[in-house]
Amino acid sequence: MRRTFTSSRSLVATFMMGIAVFGIATLGCGDSKSPAKSGTANSGTTGGGSTATAPPAKFTLAWSEYPSWSIFGVADEVGLIDGKAGAMGSIEKKYNIDIELLLASYDQCITLYGNSQADAVCITNIDILGAAGSRNSVAIMPTSTSAGADACITAGIKSIDELAGKPTRGLEKSVSQYCFERCLEKLGKNPADFPFSQMDPEQAAQAFQGKDEKIPSIMVWNPFVMQSVRSRNDAHVLFSSESIPEEIIDMVVVGKDSLGKKGGSDFAKAVVETFYAMNQRMNDEKTRDATLVGIGARFAKLELEDMKTVVTQTRFYSDPKDAVRLFTEEKFQKETMLLVSKFCVKYGLTQAPVELSFGTGKGVMDFDTTFLKEYLEQPKK
Repeated sequence: MRRTFTSSRSLVATFMMGIAVFGIATLGCGDSKSPAKSGTANSGTTGGGSTATAPPAKFTLAWSEYPSWSIFGVADEVGLIDGKAGAMGSIEKKYNIDIELLLASYDQCITLYGNSQADAVCITNIDILGAAGSRNSVAIMPTSTSAGADACITAGIKSIDELAGKPTRGLEKSVSQYCFERCLEKLGKNPADFPFSQMDPEQAAQAFQGKDEKIPSIMVWNPFVMQSVRSRNDAHVLFSSESIPEEIIDMVVVGKDSLGKKGGSDFAKAVVETFYAMNQRMNDEKTRDATLVGIGARFAKLELEDMKTVVTQTRFYSDPKDAVRLFTEEKFQKETMLLVSKFCVKYGLTQAPVELSFGTGKGVMDFDTTFLKEYLEQPKK
């Protein structure tokens, strides 16, 4: 059952066509706050060098329920940031930045960002290309990569060759279809021989779990992957994103216009520091379980043991050096993102290849390690 998991992780281009804007005020901005909120203020000089008495610059981050994005909801809970406008957690106070967290479905997050109603968005490297077509964008950090979290699950089909000619159900023009086709290519197969048919992932998973004979193969993501494999004895993973390491990347992206605003750089620094402060909690034996439980509560209400599996299949970039390595390596720049761009053009998600750049700021979509490197240079306690 999908329950509270509302992220579709689908490619969305409709925001570029004048979608009616819904009120931000209706979006959730985090749960009730922990007592840890009190007593965490840092009233000294901010990270950007302005005094703490200056009015805080205000920014918004749109996020949806996915493991390395739900971490921001937990950061709100423990007091590192306060997701409500006008209230500040310890990291916000450090940088004198007021961050409002906008919790919405994945598609709504992309719409908010594309319409410049959110300064930043949690989004994949695949979906951002459509958004960057209407708003110059800067990826300030990767948060995680799919390492088995996206999978083709079959029943009664034991090999890739047996799958040929049989429809696989899933979300078209999405991370799912990208993963499906790329895995087949890596296995030496022609994706044209393997039909991919549109079906809502939740409905596809439910039909498969209910042993619908018309649905022998589905391409879905967690928690549907775990649920579907457990649902029947004959179900198994035929292939998964493990076959295409570091091609599906979850990220935080900021509008270039927002970075240029007063306090924009401090906003980016605060987001990066929040993410890594939460990763430190995940890596600490004393706080790891509680942090995973907190993330699970915001990701399909999964319990601790399931979350331990989830974070192996959705691998976090918990080391900022690893994040820098990804954005700067030749494979990501000259292979992965070109494959992603070709996929977007093939399915009409972008009219032409999006101009990419890597730290130069020249492209409409720039992958910038500046804020990761600045975090690495900070003296650690």
